[in-house]
Amino acid sequence: MAVDFGLQGQVAIVTGSTSGIGHALADAMAAQGVNIVLNGLGEMNAIERTRAEMAEKHGVEVLYHGADMTKPVEIADMVRAAKAEFGELDILVNNAGVQHVAPVDEFPDDKWDLIIAINLSSAFHAAKAAIPIMKEQGRGRIVNIASAHGLVASPYKSAYVAAKHGILGLTKTIALEVAQQGITCNAICPGFVKTPLVEAQIADQAKARGISEEAVMKDVILAAQPTKQFVTVEQLAGQLLYLVSDLGASANGAAFTVDGGWTAQ
Repeated sequence: MAVDFGLQGQVAIVTGSTSGIGHALADAMAAQGVNIVLNGLGEMNAIERTRAEMAEKHGVEVLYHGADMTKPVEIADMVRAAKAEFGELDILVNNAGVQHVAPVDEFPDDKWDLIIAINLSSAFHAAKAAIPIMKEQGRGRIVNIASAHGLVASPYKSAYVAAKHGILGLTKTIALEVAQQGITCNAICPGFVKTPLVEAQIADQAKARGISEEAVMKDVILAAQPTKQFVTVEQLAGQLLYLVSDLGASANGAAFTVDGGWTAQ
């Protein structure tokens, strides 16, 4: 039986939502009657199909804003556009992210700057623009999609790990600042999720290592996850819906792990 989280008619921005985890989170909120502002990269015809399909499927309004997450002015414009179109902004989900893997002494400076800009600084700029609207409303929900790498490290991911640790610090600070104004700020820390990007990595790893895709999943990618199971987008969506609903009103400044036990070790 479907659960009604009481979100009908609310408005949400989800960054990095044209595909993968962000799209799944936006779709889950749309299914609850939330009007959505999508954001992300992709071919424009494909993005338009995604937007139109979500709107038709759930009977909500779905807009797209192409803000570049490395540009604070464009991020602020996205938030202003949402308010101008819908008259409110109830939910901000900071999900946009990129990755690059290399040793610290070989890590390209431009990749470091890009990852910090998109994975960390964009969340600051979006929250900065959204919080005055939420204060005026007397209610708001900010959810930052961090990672298990916001709590533990892995080699060769210095920028990503630094950014995700930073997201948790930003989450706590925002939560304390707005705690008495009806606004909450929390983070979700997923383990490995089987997105199309990860599926491609599985095939590549299997070929490179000369082992089966099943072995890659269990012994390479999921080596750190005790369940040896991928986190599903539905599981992340369930956590998100709790946090953005009134049920999650007392969750504030917290990092919710959805990682199959990875960070319990």
